[in-house]
Amino acid sequence: MQAWHGLDDVPADWGRSVITIGVFDGVHRGHQRMVGSAVAMARRLGVASVVVTFDPHPEEVVRPGTHPSRLTTPRHRAELLGALGVDAVCVLPFTLEFSRMTPDEFVQAVLVDRLHAAGVVVGENFRFGHKAAGNLDTLRELGEKYDFVAEGVPVVSDGEAISSSSIRESLAAGDVAAAAEVLGRPHRVEGVVVRGFQRGKALGFPTANVELPAYTAIPADGVYAGWLECTQSPSPYQGQRWPAAISIGTNPTFEGIERTVEAYAIDRDDLDLYGAHVLVDFAVRLRDTLKFGSIDALIDQMDHDVDDARRLTDG
Repeated sequence: MQAWHGLDDVPADWGRSVITIGVFDGVHRGHQRMVGSAVAMARRLGVASVVVTFDPHPEEVVRPGTHPSRLTTPRHRAELLGALGVDAVCVLPFTLEFSRMTPDEFVQAVLVDRLHAAGVVVGENFRFGHKAAGNLDTLRELGEKYDFVAEGVPVVSDGEAISSSSIRESLAAGDVAAAAEVLGRPHRVEGVVVRGFQRGKALGFPTANVELPAYTAIPADGVYAGWLECTQSPSPYQGQRWPAAISIGTNPTFEGIERTVEAYAIDRDDLDLYGAHVLVDFAVRLRDTLKFGSIDALIDQMDHDVDDARRLTDG
């Protein structure tokens, strides 16, 4: 799969293609259906398939300060899209100037002049151009003008309309299982392991304190079962994945203030992951974040949490 950042990265000799357009944050089951339709059309027509997506999120540019939380990093999003069989992913920098393009200007500059559209596949509720003036009907009319076909696909899963916003709502409620059902995989956060207060180590549960990129979609405070994976590190753990008990919150037993995401690799007390890039995948929520009256009570509960997480992530 080719990856382009901006239209200038598109090869000069790029041929005709079928294009699907969207933010695709999360690459959920509805997105997967839409991308699959584009790939299938491209194969029927004997041309390449291209995903056009945007960074930063258009909402942040059009309504500054909204900062929609990200379900996927740009890198993970590109990996997920590539796994669906597309030939190229083109990430367009979304700027205020870009947002002011009319539907016709967008189609001509992006879809026709650079990507040579033979077909375009979008969600049935797709809107584009300045002030969202264009829709699927607009796209079909412009397709007649510029010689491409346009197809709308319902963004649904099991007959139910879905959206990235609904997944964010599930995560905000701590329902990572519901989010995973719509995503088609566990929700993931990722970042670099940094030094914290090292309380977990002192309690017998050394945790990886993960520093996440800004605007990451973090589940609600609580304790979760899931997995911890090391992806980039000079250590011998690169590529290894472990069942994990994951804590999100401010550590109220210790009167904490800063909200952290910490993952304990179950039965691994020997790991040194400082500075490593890690992935944290969420399987199920175990309980709320609680303030305990004593350290012994906290340790006893953590033993139970680890046992539950071990059982739920076994196999």
